[in-house]
Order: sequence, then structure tokens, then C-alpha cells
Amino acid sequence: MAKLVIIDDEAAILELMSKLCRAAGHTVYGYTTGMDGIAAIRQQQPDLVIVDLRIGDVNGLDLVSMCRDQFPNTAVIMVTGHGSVETAVEAMRLGAFDYLTKPFDLGDLIKTVNMALAKNNPATAAATPAPTVSSVRSSSSSKLIGHSDAIQRIFEIVRRVADNDSPVLLEGEFGVGKHMVARALHEASRRSGAAYKELQCSALPEETLEAELFGHNTGNGQVGGIFSRANGGTVHLAEVHVLPPRIQAQLNTFLDEAQARRSAWSTNSADFRLVVSTTICLEEASKKGAFREDLYYKLSVVPLKIPPLRERREDIKPLTDHFLKDLADRTDSKVKGIDSYAMEFLEKYPWPGNISELRNAVERACAFAEGDRIRPADLPAKVSQQIEVATPKATGGTTQLPIGSSLDDFIRGQERLFINETLKYNNGSREKTASMLGISIATLYRKMGLNQERKTTA
Repeated sequence: MAKLVIIDDEAAILELMSKLCRAAGHTVYGYTTGMDGIAAIRQQQPDLVIVDLRIGDVNGLDLVSMCRDQFPNTAVIMVTGHGSVETAVEAMRLGAFDYLTKPFDLGDLIKTVNMALAKNNPATAAATPAPTVSSVRSSSSSKLIGHSDAIQRIFEIVRRVADNDSPVLLEGEFGVGKHMVARALHEASRRSGAAYKELQCSALPEETLEAELFGHNTGNGQVGGIFSRANGGTVHLAEVHVLPPRIQAQLNTFLDEAQARRSAWSTNSADFRLVVSTTICLEEASKKGAFREDLYYKLSVVPLKIPPLRERREDIKPLTDHFLKDLADRTDSKVKGIDSYAMEFLEKYPWPGNISELRNAVERACAFAEGDRIRPADLPAKVSQQIEVATPKATGGTTQLPIGSSLDDFIRGQERLFINETLKYNNGSREKTASMLGISIATLYRKMGLNQERKTTA
């Protein structure tokens, strides 16, 4: 067992991390201020420190430097948000063992803790019991949800290739759940007990990205890149199409060398499963010269396209139910369900932001809901104020109604639309338009808001 100091100014996150590490058998001291945390580090000289990058009274990077200089036997794990990944990589240059990006899977926390302890004290890590799956799964973990044929096919592919170490290429729009599929591949594989590392390639400048992928030298020696830190697990490179040409070449060479070492049964071979994802068609990009063709073929051994949510609307309800349950578990939300009319709005909205947008809409609705069920008025306006209904014409067309707007606003909007279309029909002649509409020219000017213009041109 080990002594841990955890510093995070978000009390709920601090409590969650502390509870999980205690459940793994460690002695944990938790603090919401940097100064209290530093005092505990000096007094306890812990085996491991977990620190948020952004705490109010202390810079997390300064704390990493302090541990490196004054407590070289204390490992440090940095916790950061997606927007601060570059700074987290800088923390590793300063001596941190690794970093976790919020929101992180609880299983990844324990795996990273164990690896950090193993590096500094193998005996301590060996005595640490592995967490059970039920104790570490979080809301963002590997659960794939849906009833559609498309998602069922993805379930089947994940099941079939989970233990195949071939690289997987995930393609799909922003927000369709590519990271969930990548995580599902990891959790379903024999590598599930090891680390899962995800890197947003678009989030880092070129030099930092190179260091994070392939490692870098510090004053204390070589710091391994993401592949070595995965340590028998899975690496997910998101938005891989943005890799600069120089780094594409390096990755291509690195994968060749890794394969050669594995083929030779080298003890120094990098052991990882690679999953990459992109929002563009990588094959088309390679044909146009925007992505290395040889690297594309290495990455796309198992290609998998994730369809947008608008093409699998039958998945909206199970996803909504999942998000509601997750919110109830995480925040003690009083909202337990959604009424049928509000569900109809969700199922008809096109969801350009896909699953991510749906999740945000459900969270927003829970925040505004007054009872224990989401109603149409609780949904974002862009979702609840547009609904398609069949027109009464024989054409069988549809029209959108801004449900939630006042009747006066709707009538004025329709009136203005009708006037503008009639003006177009009459090539802009206001006199012909007024005659066709059966109103006076003065009424036409008033409805168009052109009273002053009429006086000026009269």
C-alpha cells in the first residue's frame, strides 16, 4: 500500500478520487488548496501526489518542480482539462510521471496510479489490488448504446476485432462517439487491465505533439511518449488527419520499427494497440496528398465508419435515458425521465452536433426542469421551437412550426415571409404587391417597416 496526497480545488472530484484510491487500499490525504497540499507533502513525504493543474493558490507546475527537486522519490500525476494538455505535457518535462485529462475514466486513474507507483517502488505497486470493473467504470467509459442496425453492426465489429492487435481507423462527424468506440475496443480486449491513453492531435503545437508522441529528453533523462506510457494498453490518436507531414513521417517510421521489434520478439518492443480517429475521409485525403498514403494503409487495417445520429434516430431515446441515469448518479439530479412530447422533439431534431449535442441538451433540460420529468419548455430553444408537421396540401410536404413562440410573433413572421415572396414574384414592385395582397400601399409599407421610406419617396 502507498501514501497519496491529492490536491484539487473541486471538492466533488477530490472526494471521488480519494474514495477510489482508498478503495484500492491506499492511505489518502486530500486537500482543496495548494498550500495545504504542500504542507502535507512536506510532512508525509508521500509515494505519490495527484494534483490539478489549476488550483487557486498554487501553480500546479510549480508543485511538480518542487517534488522533483525536494522529493525525488515522490511520483506526480497531473490532472488537467482538454484545453490545458500542452501545459500538462510541460509538466512531464518538469518531472511528472503522467497526466489525466478531465473528464477521465475512473479505471484510468487507478491504472495510472499503479504504473506511477511501480516505477518508483515496484514492491508497493505489486501489493496494490486491481480494482474491480464495477468500481472503476464511469459515465464516459466503454458503454456503447443504441438499438439501430448501424450501432448493432458496430457492436459486432468491436466484439470480433477486440483481441486483434491490428490498428483501427474510426471515421465520423464530430460528436458521433468515436472515443466511446475506441474505449469499447480497449475494454473488450485482453488489454483492458492496462492503460488507455487518448490524445487530441489537434490540441497541441507541433513540437509539443512530437514530444508527447515519441518522448523527449529532460534534465532527469528521457521521458517516454504516449506509446511507452500505455504500457501494454491502447493508444487512441484523435483527429489524426491534422498531424503535420513531418510527424506523419515519424509516426510511419515508428510503426515500422515497432512492428519489426515485435516480429523479432524484442524485449524492448513497444506493446500497444493503436486506434486512430478522424472527421474526414482519410482515404480521400491520402489520394489528394494531404495525408501520407503509406501511413494511411498502416492505420486503416480495420476501418470503421460511425454514422451520424440523424441516420440512427432510434438510438436517441436509449441515449437520452442513459444520460438521465448518469446525471442522477453523478449529481443526484431529481429528474428521472422525459415526457413523450419532449421526446418527440428530441427524435425530430437533426442533431448536427450528434451525441455530444444531445448530451448537452439533456444536461441543460435537467438544470431547467422544475419537476421530475423533462418537458418541452425545458429543452434548448433550437430543439423545442422547431417541429415539422405535414402541410394540408396534397403535395405531402412538411413545414416547420416554431413551437414556444407567441402567436403574434408567429403571425408577423409568416406575414413578412409572404410579403417578401410576393415582392419577388412581382420583381420588387410594391404597387403590384399591394394590389395582389388586397391591401393599401400604406399598409404594405407599415407591415414592411418602411413608413419613413414611403414619406421620403412620396
